[in-house]
Amino acid sequence: MVKLPILLLLLLPLSLLTRLHSTTAFSLPTPTPPTPPIQAILFDCDGVLADTEPDGHRVAFNLAFQNNDIPESWSVSRYGKLLEIGGGKERMTAHWNEVGWPERIPPEGRAETVKELHLKKTDIFMTLIDEGKIPLRSGVLRLVDEAIERGVQLAVCSTSNEKAVSNLVRTLMGEERREKFRIFAGDMVKKKKPAPDVYLMAVETMGLDKSRCVIVEDSHIGVGAAVAAGISCLVTKSSYTGNEDFTGAKMIVEELGDDAATGVTVDTLASLLD
Repeated sequence: MVKLPILLLLLLPLSLLTRLHSTTAFSLPTPTPPTPPIQAILFDCDGVLADTEPDGHRVAFNLAFQNNDIPESWSVSRYGKLLEIGGGKERMTAHWNEVGWPERIPPEGRAETVKELHLKKTDIFMTLIDEGKIPLRSGVLRLVDEAIERGVQLAVCSTSNEKAVSNLVRTLMGEERREKFRIFAGDMVKKKKPAPDVYLMAVETMGLDKSRCVIVEDSHIGVGAAVAAGISCLVTKSSYTGNEDFTGAKMIVEELGDDAATGVTVDTLASLLD
C-alpha cells in the first residue's frame, strides 16, 4: 500500500481514503508458486531400471552366437569383465581382439558382421523382455510415479540400442509411463559412456538446466559419464557393480527401494543438487 504522511491522511475525505485503500490493495503482486528444485531425472537403463546384464543381455549374446554357428559362450564372470567396455558391438570386438576371431568372421567385413550380430542379439533380448524373464528393480515404479505426479521430467540415457530401451520401458512400465520418458541411446551419439555425450544430448534436447538434474547410474562407467557431464549422480548398485569405485557419485545405495519411507524419493534426489 502507498504510504502517505499522517497529516495529509487526516486532511483527506473518508471517501477518497476508501478508494485509495481499495486501489492500492489490488495492486499487490500475486505470489508465484515455488519452482520445484529438481527439473529432471536421467536414468541409465541396464542395471538401473532392470538388472538386465547377467540373465538378459549375456543370455541374448550367447543365443545369437549359437544361432549363427559361432563357437562362443560368455560365462557370467567373463561377461562381467566385458562390461568394463561400453556398448555391445564394442564388447564383441574387444573380446575377439583379445582371444582371437572366430573363423566364421573373416577379417574383411568384420564391423558389418558384428553389427548384424548385435541386431540379432537385440531381437532376442526384446523377446526375453516380452516373455517377462527380466523384472524391474525394486523401487523403480514408485520413484517414476512420484516424479510424474510432481511434474519432474524423465529420460533414459543408455549405451544400449534405442529399440531395446524403448521396448523395456514400454513392456515393464506400460504405455502411459513410456509416454512420459524421452529415450537417448548409445546409437544416437558418437561416443558412448564414460563419455558424457548421451547425457549432454538429453540436456540439450530437453532444454534442461544441468544444475537441476540428477542422474541415476549403477556402474563406474556411468558415474564417469555423469561427472564428465557436470551432473549430480546417485548410484544404485547392481549384480555386477557392487565392488566398483563410484568416486564422484553424490550418494550410493543398494536399491531405490519399494518403501518410500526408507527408499530413494524425489526429495532424496533433490538434496543432491549443487
